[in-house]
Amino acid sequence: MSGKGTTKKSKYIFVTGGVTSSLGKGIIASSLAKLLQARGLSCTIQKFDPYINIDPGTLNPYEHGECYVTNDGAETDLDLGHYERFLNTPTSQANNITTGRIYHNVITKERRGDYLGKTVQVVPHITDEIKRNILLLGETGKFDIVITEIGGCVGDIESLPFIEAARQLKWDLGEKNTLFIHLTLIPYLSSAGELKTKPTQHSVKTLSESGIQPDILVCRTEHPLPQEMKRKIGLFCNVTEQDVIEAMDAETIYDVPLLMKEERLDSRVLYKLDIYNDKDSNLVNWKSFLSKLKNPKFEISIGLIGKYVELKDSYKSIAESFIHAGVANEIKVNVKWISSETMDDENTQETLTGLDGILVAPGFGERGIQGKINAVKFARENKIPFLGICLGMQCAVIEFARNVIGLEDAHSFEMNPETPYPVIDIMEDQKKISEKGGTMRLGSYPCKIEKGTLAYKIYGKSSIQERHRHRYEFNNTYLDQYHQAGMVTSGVNPDSNLVEIVELPNHPFFVGVQFHPEYKSTVEAPSPLFVHFVKAAYQHAVPFIKNSK
Repeated sequence: MSGKGTTKKSKYIFVTGGVTSSLGKGIIASSLAKLLQARGLSCTIQKFDPYINIDPGTLNPYEHGECYVTNDGAETDLDLGHYERFLNTPTSQANNITTGRIYHNVITKERRGDYLGKTVQVVPHITDEIKRNILLLGETGKFDIVITEIGGCVGDIESLPFIEAARQLKWDLGEKNTLFIHLTLIPYLSSAGELKTKPTQHSVKTLSESGIQPDILVCRTEHPLPQEMKRKIGLFCNVTEQDVIEAMDAETIYDVPLLMKEERLDSRVLYKLDIYNDKDSNLVNWKSFLSKLKNPKFEISIGLIGKYVELKDSYKSIAESFIHAGVANEIKVNVKWISSETMDDENTQETLTGLDGILVAPGFGERGIQGKINAVKFARENKIPFLGICLGMQCAVIEFARNVIGLEDAHSFEMNPETPYPVIDIMEDQKKISEKGGTMRLGSYPCKIEKGTLAYKIYGKSSIQERHRHRYEFNNTYLDQYHQAGMVTSGVNPDSNLVEIVELPNHPFFVGVQFHPEYKSTVEAPSPLFVHFVKAAYQHAVPFIKNSK
């Protein structure tokens, strides 16, 4: 579209959903962006969520899954994780906007007097603010295409302002500059043995009532869509049959870009946006990744110890990081989801015996903390490869203080403000802040790694950047006691001297990190920490396999 080094004029794609939620708008948007990127176009994806929270930062993971953190410290929807994992390009605060943020911005402007005494209304003031946010990324001049995923379902009251803003943009931006993709469901009635198109017809009708005619329909289905059915859907929904795209249930989300390529989704999009591009998608690396994913040479089991394990989306980035790291080692990682709340002194050994590795997951609050500390102790004493992330690292610090250093009642100030040994404490500059959303170290921070350590071997360099999301830190008052007892602080923040990485040299693999390595793991660049952890778990498993033969 644009010459190298010139400012790009963006075109905009909107992805809406109908019939039901959780159809995979984020995966379809990511897959389309991947195909366009593979043709040499620069793409970004943004998510507009219709809930009134300013961001997902204070939401319980059971409400909305994992809270994903970007480099610039934005607490965002987990779909942004999919965007980064597929495209291997970072997102930012501008990539995730909620109704709450839109209203917050408008009300702030109203209080400031920006509207000069006018009556502030949904149209035009809320819709104008939505449009301004939709266009922000396009106005940077970096992207050929900006894909906007509108959360929720067509017909929901709360998403109407977003739909209206998108409708207006179609006219503001002119012909061939916008495209609407509607993701819908074609249910299969087993009693009748038939696929049914009526819910899709109604969904498109509802969208049309809002003034939007979808250009392309992507139809989620458990069974193949016959050409005759595509014709019927096209006829009733006012699109050509070439623009009815079948989206069959896939074995893995990483199959979806190839399935969409088979259905020519990217070609239809380029045609409708009047973008000339004769390059074929370069998906060699993607296909290689898929081949290794589906043909592992070995299997291992790793226990994920957390308190939100009933909803696996609570640890989405960790689960995907295991897939990336597994492929890098040509190993299938079977994750065993273990609730830290159900683990006590009696059943810890029974629960964790047989695992090749133990990961203690991030989290907040006291619930389930003792189960995590028990898991750390088991991994340390039995020389099982261990990775502690954020609160998991803090649990490793607490367990070491209690059982190795001898500080019996050591704890985190978060869990027990009365502890005589607060080995984990809140940052000094955060102690006066009472609003939960404003008290955390968020986003990308530097970490200096000491040479000769396991962390240095893992990363292969002395300076790294990783993303954070936490309120409490290692208490440096106790640093000397940890060093004397044998724990190495192999990574520190060069500016604040806060501890980022701890490890035990007399253990095959025992690493705790204050940051979240899972946020930066992608298909093309798996997290080095996860790659080495999976490798260590494999090396732990091999002797047992040989002995059992």
